Amino acid sequence: MSNEAASGEQQPWQKIFLIGYRACGKSAVGRQLAAELDWRYLDCDRELSRRAGCSISDLVAHAGWEEFRARERQLLSELLPRRELVVATGGGAVLHQELWPALRRSGLVVWLTAEPATITRRLAADPLSQSQRPALTEQGLLAEITTVLDQRQPLYQQAAHLRIATDQLAPPAIVEEIIAHLTATAADDI
Repeated sequence: MSNEAASGEQQPWQKIFLIGYRACGKSAVGRQLAAELDWRYLDCDRELSRRAGCSISDLVAHAGWEEFRARERQLLSELLPRRELVVATGGGAVLHQELWPALRRSGLVVWLTAEPATITRRLAADPLSQSQRPALTEQGLLAEITTVLDQRQPLYQQAAHLRIATDQLAPPAIVEEIIAHLTATAADDI
């Protein structure tokens, strides 16, 4: 992964995908970034919940993870041609490895990271976390986060153009960093 766009990819960026584990700031950053750019904003988990007519937890409980992932894959595919859009993906969206080369070509992919202790603290402080975010393993929260991050880190790294650690940054600072990257990338293309 590099902080610069891979050669041959469309410039300037017309879409931004925010990837990363739960509670790394994708939704908060995505809303603010879309407002700053005057683009549309889409939270994949909220859109999937809207389409299913229930929470992600209920969807997974009734239809299973395989059905949820199939719906997630379909939604990501639908986003390929869209422009002027900021997308907050679900934490497991990188599991759809076959889609990421096309998603990378269609927009800037920003990986928001945080340490397991930070994620644990954020999830514990979120009153909606338990009802909206189903457990991924039968481990305790910190152990689950560490295990899943270890599994997904190579996928996040492979998908991302830019990585930003969010542990010590508030959403406005993250938005500023992404916009600075967009501006620098656009200037490189002139």
